[in-house]
Amino acid sequence: MAPVQMGKEGRSGLRFEKVLIANRGEIAARVQRACRELGLRTVMICSDTDRDAPYGKTADEFVCIGPAAPGQSYLNQAAVLLAARTTGVGAIHPGYGFLSENAGFAEAVETAGLVFIGPPASAIRTMGDKIAAKRAMIEAGVPCVPGPDAALPDDIKSIESIAEGIGYPVIVKAAGGGGGRGMRVVHDSSALGDAVSVTREEARRAFGRPELYMEKFLERPRHVEIQVLCDNQGNALWLGHRDCSMQRRHQKVVEEAPAPGIPADIAAAVGERCADACRQIGYRGAGTFEFLYENGEFYFIEMNTRLQVEHPVTETTAGIDIVCEQLRVAQGLPLSIAQADVRTHGHSFECRINAEDPFTFAASPGKIMGAEFPSGPGIRVDTHVTTGYKVSPHYDSLIAKLIVHAPTRDQAIRRMRVALADTRIDGISTNLQLHRELFEDPAFCAGGTDIHYLETWLGERKK
Repeated sequence: MAPVQMGKEGRSGLRFEKVLIANRGEIAARVQRACRELGLRTVMICSDTDRDAPYGKTADEFVCIGPAAPGQSYLNQAAVLLAARTTGVGAIHPGYGFLSENAGFAEAVETAGLVFIGPPASAIRTMGDKIAAKRAMIEAGVPCVPGPDAALPDDIKSIESIAEGIGYPVIVKAAGGGGGRGMRVVHDSSALGDAVSVTREEARRAFGRPELYMEKFLERPRHVEIQVLCDNQGNALWLGHRDCSMQRRHQKVVEEAPAPGIPADIAAAVGERCADACRQIGYRGAGTFEFLYENGEFYFIEMNTRLQVEHPVTETTAGIDIVCEQLRVAQGLPLSIAQADVRTHGHSFECRINAEDPFTFAASPGKIMGAEFPSGPGIRVDTHVTTGYKVSPHYDSLIAKLIVHAPTRDQAIRRMRVALADTRIDGISTNLQLHRELFEDPAFCAGGTDIHYLETWLGERKK
């Protein structure tokens, strides 16, 4: 993959030459590499626990902003902005998680005279509200799950009428929800009242707002995503699709691109609608449209207004460095490619390697006594860990992403089997064995499994 060049306008034409990376772990290391490729200096922040993180050694500056607890460090907006001011950066890249989809933080960055490497706060706010997002998608012609684009009323009789109009089963969701929280599936009217009451209270407690909405519950869908890139000149393009159906409790375990078995014309029609929607809401940078896919139909569920954990499978199949394009766009430059230039090649898989028991999923913090990762054609490892690294109990358990690319899906499966066999992490438990067994499973290897498959597979494995 060729590095993206900033252009010939000269260093004086850049909006910023120094970036603060407001994150940690593998994504902090990933963003730092892209900045270095483009000749941008980097400031890495850390908590007390992350002082010895390997990526600190390759940063131009490494600044501790607080104790281990995320609320006192990586989620502390004042501390992040103070680090930005004292180190003289021109921009902040939020990575994923933490403050990446916080509209208030994006506004604060811009108010401070810095560049937020992400979409405008207005777009984050619109897409973070599931009701407003659905309304915007309907206006742009993006197919949505059946159900009204309005909050549920308080009157239970009116709610029952809405459910009857949609048809059971339905799913009740928090308008400000995410991460699999704030939702209930209802199979008949007798359970509707309790489901609404419980979900409304959960939404109020978890997200600070009690608004709910309702949609048709699709029983055996796949989770399919479409990656988009947009600049400030009105250009928006989509980079193919990926399948993220291999999930446990709404958390992704394995991703692949392209999603197998989806007709090219159907995907293209939806991809173009996604690009149109981005132009309509004034989107900028990288984003992901998430869909449920069932019986040959796409149904929009939400948009992630940030870089995704699984972006490498799209990078390897599309041949585009998404992070470098984010940085170009933030500089005010146009995208380096047009839609006609986007061609997907081959097939890619990503395995999320977590510090956890492979089958109980219990977290396994501790010191890594030995780490060996594979290399060779079509193999990529995104990680921040090395031998001696201490995995903290304070953060997400993701320690590495193993990505393979090959001309065909079958070849990619075989390549991943070998790569997994050649990966060794000692001293802590990891989910490597889960991945090794999945890549031998006939149904998964055939492609097209739905979002419930992994949990069913895990249940059968216990018998």
